[in-house]
Amino acid sequence: MSPQSIFEKLWNSHHILTDEGESLMYVDVALAQENTLHAFTALEKAKRKVLHPQQIYAFTDHYVPTTGRAKGPAGIPDAGIRNMVIDMQDMAKKYGVTLFGMAHRDQGIMHIVPPEQGIIQPGLFVIGNDSHTSTHGAFGCLAYGVGASEFAHVMATQALWQRKPKAMRITIDGKLGFGVSAKDVILALIAKIGVDGATGYAMEYAGSTIAALSMEGRMTICNMSIEAGGRVGLIAPDDKTYAYVEGRQYAPKGKAWQQALDGWRALATDAGATFDKEVTLDAASIAPTATWGVNPSQALPVTGVVPDPAGIKDPQQRSEYETALEYMALRPGMGLQDIKLDRVFIGSCTNGRIEDLRAAAEVAKHGRAVVPTWVVPGSMSVMRQAEAEGLDKIFIKAGFEWRDPGCSMCTAINGDYLQPGERCASTSNRNFRNRQGPGGRTHLVSPAMAAAAAIKGHLTDVREILK
Repeated sequence: MSPQSIFEKLWNSHHILTDEGESLMYVDVALAQENTLHAFTALEKAKRKVLHPQQIYAFTDHYVPTTGRAKGPAGIPDAGIRNMVIDMQDMAKKYGVTLFGMAHRDQGIMHIVPPEQGIIQPGLFVIGNDSHTSTHGAFGCLAYGVGASEFAHVMATQALWQRKPKAMRITIDGKLGFGVSAKDVILALIAKIGVDGATGYAMEYAGSTIAALSMEGRMTICNMSIEAGGRVGLIAPDDKTYAYVEGRQYAPKGKAWQQALDGWRALATDAGATFDKEVTLDAASIAPTATWGVNPSQALPVTGVVPDPAGIKDPQQRSEYETALEYMALRPGMGLQDIKLDRVFIGSCTNGRIEDLRAAAEVAKHGRAVVPTWVVPGSMSVMRQAEAEGLDKIFIKAGFEWRDPGCSMCTAINGDYLQPGERCASTSNRNFRNRQGPGGRTHLVSPAMAAAAAIKGHLTDVREILK
């Protein structure tokens, strides 16, 4: 047998048959959120049942408020949002699907809770009704987002027709510099290859830099693979992966654990495996980074200056830069650190984990917020851990607002949003126009950089604070 990449191994192990260029794939785990109601409605209309409800997990995260939750769904002021949360509860109960709802002790974001619970394990094919399902590729999974109609098909059949993507390997080697995080790595990569640089590809991350990252850091990398156009972002499992999974609620136990380990260890990419595209990045070249424009590729080291479209030869890119600067109300040549902020948001499925909050708290110790700053844990588990470590007290002492778990200002569909014209340093994954609210302006940064921005009131090189 010829050498295979981990992507090939995962694809082949879930492949059932091929017809007219598409493959029917077996799905191990499906993750739903409030917008997945359309899929449940489609099932009802077709009078179909959920084939394997024990393999479907649902979450209330996108629409739940992050304050005033004592009354549960009944306390949600917006009737439309309230009904979505209630309908999800009803559908989960009707179809026997496990729900991490508002009242659940482990409620949280659909890309943070499943790894915490051990639902995500190496070797699985995971789909979710959300584009950032690619997060779970950090565990050596084939994981990506699908639409509501595809999700309904999975619930009814536990299988999905898919066209096989090409394979790309991104090799990042070297030691990250002081103050540089996984968020800076993925922003630097997207800035290098563009938002369509991985379109049609499954992206495998390799190299000494990736191996040195924690599981939280790896999840951040895979989470934002979709922002480079990738279908899949994945990292081969190793001892860090196994240690993270072991002992969690849904993880294999006893003899089943050893059997699982034996299978997981075979998932590494074979020496000599070939890829359709190779990209390399030097870790030493990466600095604390911030976006200046309206997509994640429009990013630079925070020590840089806003680019001048006049110097760009390509007419399409020049036009994109011009419209981005107009929307962001920035002028060419101004230093990124001169960009003043109205708000700071720390949270999301990209950076709402305990490691992210620790990094932000370490910076928050050095000052006090001069702009409204929200810290939103990614789950109740993260919230409990943070409070046990006293991180909430550090944030509150620094003038940050400590809130309940949810997607919050990342999606701006839950009552948490920017006002028109407000500018925010955010640890989320998208800085599109209107993403955090109509007319809102978003600068993507790492948790440490966000905390630094909060206590300075403008984009700031976190190294100046931590040195």
